[in-house]
Parts: sequence; C-alpha cells; structure tokens
Amino acid sequence: MNEENAGYTGGCACGAIRYWIDEAPLASGICHCRTCRKVASAPTLPFVTFPARSLVYEQGVPKAFTSSKGVLRTFCGACGSPLSYRNDAEPGLVDMMTVSLDAPDAYPPSFHVWTSEKVSWDVICDELPAHPQSRP
Repeated sequence: MNEENAGYTGGCACGAIRYWIDEAPLASGICHCRTCRKVASAPTLPFVTFPARSLVYEQGVPKAFTSSKGVLRTFCGACGSPLSYRNDAEPGLVDMMTVSLDAPDAYPPSFHVWTSEKVSWDVICDELPAHPQSRP
C-alpha cells in the first residue's frame, strides 16, 4: 500500500481478512431487505459503495456465496463478518459493509433502500430519503 495515499481500509472482526480501496466512495446507505437482515442477523445493513476495480484484499481470502440471483456476497470464513455485496446489474460497483471499514464514522448514510421489506418494529428515525426498493 502506498503510504502517501492510505486509501480506505477495513477488514473482518477477527482480523483474518484485510482490504484496501484506493478510490473514493460513491454512496453510503442502509439496506432493510430480508436478505441483508439474514446475512447480518440485524434489522439493517449499512453499506458504502466503491468502484469495484479498486478493491484489493491484502490479507486473507473471503468466502463467497450467491444470496440471490445475480448477487454475490463475501464474508470471513473464520468469524463470519459480512464484507461485500456485488450485483451483476452493476458490475463496476461493490458495496462494502460500513462497519467493516476501519473508520465507519466517516461514512454516514445518505439514504435507505428496500424499506418495503423492513421489519415492522424497525422505525426509521431520521429524515434521509427512503426508497421502497433499490435506489433509483
């Protein structure tokens, strides 16, 4: 990694997987879809979108699985931390799970997606744009 441009770094909870991204984030949101909830075992899953070409795994190799048609997700095989989401419909983009980044506070969400699938007791308490499905 270039010391002059530290880029955006992150990894899993146990430290087995470390990654580096050298291009700026394009978006940051919170997903409420059923699949994200199941993958995270949480009511929502925050994400930061980056250009896929800039993602480099510097340590370890994440496990991958297809969570739905055209969607590939990665996670740490040792601790289970969800790491990334890629959709065949947008091959140039990768969503990294916000809390897998070393500085998650630097990436506040600017919208919600898949609110049509949120659990009933999950109350959205901010005034960010909320999309019933994916963002336009």
